[in-house]
Amino acid sequence: MTAAFLTLDRVSFRLADGRPLFSELFFTFEPIATGLVGANGVGKSVLARLLAGQLAPSSGSVRGGGRVHLLPALGAHPSGSIGALAGVGPVLAALARIEAGSVDARDYATVGDHWDLRERLQQRWQALGLPDDLHPAQPAARLSGGQAMQVALSGAWASGADWLLLDEPSNHLDARHRAQLHDQLQQWNGGLLVISHDRALLEQMAQIVELDAQGLHRYGGPWSHYAQVRQTEREAAAAQLDHARAQHRQQQRNAREQHERQQQRQARGERSARTANQAPILLGGQKQRAEASHGRAQQIQAERLQASATRVREAAAGVEAPVALAMFAPPASHSTQRLLVAQDVVLPHGHPAPISLEIRRGERIAVVGDNGTGKSTLLRVLAGEQAPRSGSVQRLAPVALLDQQLRGLGPTQSILDAVQAANPGADAGELRTRLALLGLDAQRITRASHTLSDGERLKGALAAVLYADPAPAVLLLDEPGNALDIAALQALEAMLADYPGSVVLVSHDAHLQAALRPTQVVAL
Repeated sequence: MTAAFLTLDRVSFRLADGRPLFSELFFTFEPIATGLVGANGVGKSVLARLLAGQLAPSSGSVRGGGRVHLLPALGAHPSGSIGALAGVGPVLAALARIEAGSVDARDYATVGDHWDLRERLQQRWQALGLPDDLHPAQPAARLSGGQAMQVALSGAWASGADWLLLDEPSNHLDARHRAQLHDQLQQWNGGLLVISHDRALLEQMAQIVELDAQGLHRYGGPWSHYAQVRQTEREAAAAQLDHARAQHRQQQRNAREQHERQQQRQARGERSARTANQAPILLGGQKQRAEASHGRAQQIQAERLQASATRVREAAAGVEAPVALAMFAPPASHSTQRLLVAQDVVLPHGHPAPISLEIRRGERIAVVGDNGTGKSTLLRVLAGEQAPRSGSVQRLAPVALLDQQLRGLGPTQSILDAVQAANPGADAGELRTRLALLGLDAQRITRASHTLSDGERLKGALAAVLYADPAPAVLLLDEPGNALDIAALQALEAMLADYPGSVVLVSHDAHLQAALRPTQVVAL
């Protein structure tokens, strides 16, 4: 397999409402394992769709040879068929038409060399431990988030593409399947672009490319090298700004001192003129020469000041605003010790054995298990959003659930509206400040959430849970790190580390699990 280069030639893209997302991108992606990183909302997923030919740029062009397969970021329960989820729906449909008697040349062209595609997919699904009765025509909604990602990845490996563009491919995967993903990426011989905030996955990349408001920037790999280089760049830029500011302050001092010396000379000249026995015309000439000399000196000093001020502005432009996001944990204001009691609960699907669980104040519970064992179902049952098959759940204090579907944030609802609905009595300015500390500016929090990136929507839904009134006594968090950028992940980790209340966390992210410091582990 030979992968051609993918080149962006002065590519610009505007959103449907006319807002520019990025402009004049000129960049070539080499056919090596590349991790694409950047803040939520900067346009990484849109860029992948441009590279795959699913979107047209507003201006400029995308060039490249060979076939590109895009695996888009998946929600917890995608719609459509399993075959469509695998990204091979058109091929399977063409196969079905040919088997039914079609002789249309377009069907044969669509199938190409993939006559055994169904068999290869079934083999991959069995090797992954997916249900034996899985069929491409079945609805994808029957799968858990992790199973859906496994199906989507199986389609990517079977695609025969020259380039794979994978958007958050480790989301929803358990530890075993994340390890399998790492192995498969190491064996892939074509072009590879991975959009991810998974630091363990990015550590497997040969290079890291960052997308920000200024464009695309290439770094060596892996993630640890990129992080070190970026830190060095930030320190160098800050040192350059300090130096430019020091020079500007020196120029300001020089200007003040020159002005003071000139005033002193002028005062001495006026005293001398009053006592000197010279003709008025001569005295006038001396005064004019002195004023001209002073004017030239002032002009030179002003030019020097202007130049040093320009150097300060240029140095300041090279210094990034510190991305130090913050999440405020709900207050642990509930005096009761027993917060939730689950007795002999049998889940509607997934883990078959009864589950008994008592959550007390300050408990930090990690729920672990393979994909499809019912971890998300358990959280919905504990929250009262789904009934157990049998058993009972007593909620003795307020419980809040952040689910993977982000049901607390409707597609037409703005983030600000959702947070205010969760806490009607809160000061609007305070809520805006807290959202800004999550990297959500005034413009983003008032837009319909369906126009935002997945990471921005997740931040908003998380804020609606954290800042609700009444404050939750038990936080139920289902994969809260999915789609968050690195700065937001670090803020979430810091919040979990400091939170004095009770948390039940479902996550396959080792960094989040470590930050939780669980007092109890529930294995399904």
